[in-house]
Amino acid sequence: MAPVTSKLARFRAAKLAALVGAGTLVAGCADNAPQDIFRPAGENADDIDGLTRLIMYIALVVGTIVAITITVVILRFRDRGQPIPEQTHGKPALEIALTVLPALILIGVAIPTVGTLMALNETDDTECVVNVTGQQWWWEFDYPVQDGCLPGGISEPIVTSGQMVIPADTKVLIRGTSRDVIHSFWIPRLNGKRDMVPGRVHTLRMQAYEPGIYAGQCAEFCGLSHANMRMEVVALTDEGFSEWVDNQLEDYTSPEEGTLAAEGEASFIANCARCHQVNGLEDDSGNPIVSRPDLQVYPGAAPNLTHLMTRNTFAGATWDLLREDCRDDVWEADSEVFTERYLEGVTDDCLNEIDLREWLRNSPAKKPMYADPEQLEETDGLYRGMPYLALSEDQIDQLLAYLLERK
Repeated sequence: MAPVTSKLARFRAAKLAALVGAGTLVAGCADNAPQDIFRPAGENADDIDGLTRLIMYIALVVGTIVAITITVVILRFRDRGQPIPEQTHGKPALEIALTVLPALILIGVAIPTVGTLMALNETDDTECVVNVTGQQWWWEFDYPVQDGCLPGGISEPIVTSGQMVIPADTKVLIRGTSRDVIHSFWIPRLNGKRDMVPGRVHTLRMQAYEPGIYAGQCAEFCGLSHANMRMEVVALTDEGFSEWVDNQLEDYTSPEEGTLAAEGEASFIANCARCHQVNGLEDDSGNPIVSRPDLQVYPGAAPNLTHLMTRNTFAGATWDLLREDCRDDVWEADSEVFTERYLEGVTDDCLNEIDLREWLRNSPAKKPMYADPEQLEETDGLYRGMPYLALSEDQIDQLLAYLLERK
C-alpha cells in the first residue's frame, strides 16, 4: 500500500500547488490592484509598459521555440539503445547561426531599451517642481516658490507628507534625496523606480493623465518598517490644484475658546510641537512656535501637520485617515468627480478614529522603529520615528478634536 499512498500524496500536493499558483495568478491580474504596472496612467509609465510588453513577447517567442525544441528532442531521440547521434561539433554554419541569432535578438532588445531609458531621463519639458525627501519611514514633499505648477506659480513654500499633490496632465520634476539611508521612490502606474540617496539629488519626471490617486511603495529595503513606508501621488484638475495650493497657504486659525479643540491645541503644544510643525501656531505670548525635530528625532525632521486633514493618510501613508466606506468614495471615484471629493478632506463622520487613536496611544507598537531598544545608543538617544508619549485618553480626545480642524 505504500506506493499507492505515496502517489496519492504527490497528487494532492501537485493539486494544491496548482490551485495556489492559479490563485496567485488571478490575484496578480486583479483590476483593482493599486500598484499594477500594466495599467499605466502617465507618459513615462506608458513607455515602460511598451518596452516591458515588447521584451515579454520576444521572450515568449524564444521560450516557446526552446520548449518545443527540447520536447521534440526528448521524445524523438530518447535512449532506445540506438547508436550515439552524429555530433554537431565542427559544423561552422550551425555554430555561426547559433551565435548570430542570439546576438540579433539582444540587439533587438537593446535598441528600444536604450531609447526608452534616455526618454525616461528627460526632464527639460517639466512645468512644476517638487522636492521629495525620504527618511525612516515616511516621505516629505516640499513645493518651493516657483512660477510653474499654476499660471500664477506658487508664492510661498508648501511642505506636506504622505501624499504628493500635482496638477493632472502636467509634467512634474521631482528632485529627490534622503536624510538617512537609501530609499527608492516608486509610483508604478506613473513611472519607474528612482533611488533617493543621502547627499545626492536625483531627478525624475512624473505625470498623470487624469485626476486620481496613484499608490506607491518604497522599493529599497531601508530598515525595520520598510514595508510601512508608502506614498501616494494625487492628481487634481488645474482648478482643483489651485484651490489646494490656496488652502495650504491659508493663515492659521485657532480653535474657538472653551472648546475641546482649544484644549487640544494646548495639548498639541505641550506634547507634539517639539517635532511637528503647524504653521502659524503661537504661544500665549503671541510668539511663533517653531518645531525642533533636530533635537528630538534621528533624521532631524517630522511630518508637517499644518493641514493634516486635507490628506487622507497618515504615518507614512501606512494608515487611512478616512473610514473604509469614505475611502472608497474617494479612491474609486471617476476622474470627473475625484477632485471635488478629495478636496472635501476628512470630515468628522469619516474620520478613521480607530487607527488614529491607536497611533496616538502607542505609535512604536503600531509602527516598529527598533528591533532592540538598545539601538537608541547608536543614535545618541534620538528616536528614528515617533516616540511613545504616554498620552491619556482625555488628551487623545483633545488632540483628535484639534487635528480635525487642521484643514
